[in-house]
Amino acid sequence: MLELMQNPLCSVRKTCYNLIENFSKGDKVVFPGVLVREEDWEVLRRVIAGLNFIADLTKADAFVYYKVPAKDAVAILAHVRPRSISPLYPESLQGRYVYRVERPLVFRAFKRSGYWRGQGLLLGMDAPMVEETFSIVDGKERIVGVLSFESNLLEYERRRRRSPVFQLALHYLHHMARRGLLEKTQSFYPPTEQDGIIVVDDQGFIRYVSGVAANLYRKVGIMRDLRDASLSRLLAGDQEMLKAALEEGEFRQEEENLEGDIVWIRRALPIYEPPSRLREILTPLLGKPSMSLAGAMLIIHDATEERRKEKELRVKTALIKEIHHRIKNNLQTVAALLRLQARRVSSEEAKAALNDSINRILSIAIIHEFLSEHATNFIDLRELCRKIVEQAKEGMLTPEKRISIEIQGPEILLPSEQATACALIVNELLQNALEHGYKDRTIGHIMVNIEDLEGKVKITVHDDGVGLPEGFEPLQTESLGLKIVKTLAEEELRGKFNLERGDGSGTIATVVFPKKLEA
Repeated sequence: MLELMQNPLCSVRKTCYNLIENFSKGDKVVFPGVLVREEDWEVLRRVIAGLNFIADLTKADAFVYYKVPAKDAVAILAHVRPRSISPLYPESLQGRYVYRVERPLVFRAFKRSGYWRGQGLLLGMDAPMVEETFSIVDGKERIVGVLSFESNLLEYERRRRRSPVFQLALHYLHHMARRGLLEKTQSFYPPTEQDGIIVVDDQGFIRYVSGVAANLYRKVGIMRDLRDASLSRLLAGDQEMLKAALEEGEFRQEEENLEGDIVWIRRALPIYEPPSRLREILTPLLGKPSMSLAGAMLIIHDATEERRKEKELRVKTALIKEIHHRIKNNLQTVAALLRLQARRVSSEEAKAALNDSINRILSIAIIHEFLSEHATNFIDLRELCRKIVEQAKEGMLTPEKRISIEIQGPEILLPSEQATACALIVNELLQNALEHGYKDRTIGHIMVNIEDLEGKVKITVHDDGVGLPEGFEPLQTESLGLKIVKTLAEEELRGKFNLERGDGSGTIATVVFPKKLEA
């Protein structure tokens, strides 16, 4: 039972990882220069899966090492930095080779199965830290790797001053981690400094209640001291989860809405006591040792404020989307009114001006349509161009005109301000090409090409129409459409606009501008 065990620390010293999963003659390539045997990988994979949880709970950087005999070194297969505290290292050290002089305890753990603790220096730095190493063993107690935790001195001292029951429970969890028994925690909400922790023994009595956990229970009206009480003193949801951990060995996470709009996220897991050192030594004779149940741990996270903010954000997002939807409808109404007006005017020049204005208004409406449909302030330029092309075909091509318009290029996400300018630019360039390039033609092809040039975006509209007239100067033209394109490209997008005759025939219009990374 947890409360009767002597604290060994007083007497003894995501996730997702970039691992390449290629097989080669029974070995697994992890990164260049390191081959992990398939049977070793099955053990190491389970250990790595539980690293995020145990690193956050321990408030330490966690490492998994694998031996590289050819280099007389060990390689860091995985490095998980804690999210519950500032990590010791600014970047992941995965893939780094480590030598004996740098981590003698790691080499000792490869030579002899066990647990060692000592002080050292951070890899590549002079800052001190406390290192705790555990041999990773398979079912036959064969050493296949080493699990190591590195803590800053202040955090380690804080942990050492906590309740002996909590320290012992954490030590047992470290042993579970080295045997890959925390694999199921990879889906757990990460432990934080604000989480409450409750530890019960194998008989269901509460042996440890953190200060945060006691405060959380006071918030729901339970004021009495929970230490040494039975599970019946806890809330029904907590009782159920701890019983499942004790009786069935379940790892479980649940979210519950309590009275008063309080939201708790609970994680419960069993705690197993590791076999003795002597029993591990006798494994070849007695078989794989079993780990006995020592208790269970419940971690409570108060998600009330987070869920309140999420709800507020959903309401604001819905409101903003509704506003964009109404703006789109209003713009379409204005366009419809102008279309009615265009049908009534007798002047062809006035009718053309009204139709141009209609297309510009509808181009802006497309932006608001995007923003009303998606909960983001970024718009896919390719999809935007597709809708502008559809609009151009419907509004500017008569039935006898067989002019195809094609779009090429990747998905490029732009903030709405840049997307609005691009919508107007593409609309004006298509309108210019259709009105002037194919005035006396019924067949043609227009290519709209978008390119992502590492921080810049390039839009090209290339038609095979009649081309620019002799002596045409784009910068001196009186065309309102081209003036709009030039102004938007240079002032709104901080880019450049160029218009030139195509090779052989047609016109090439190009706009290049720097891509904004933030909305």
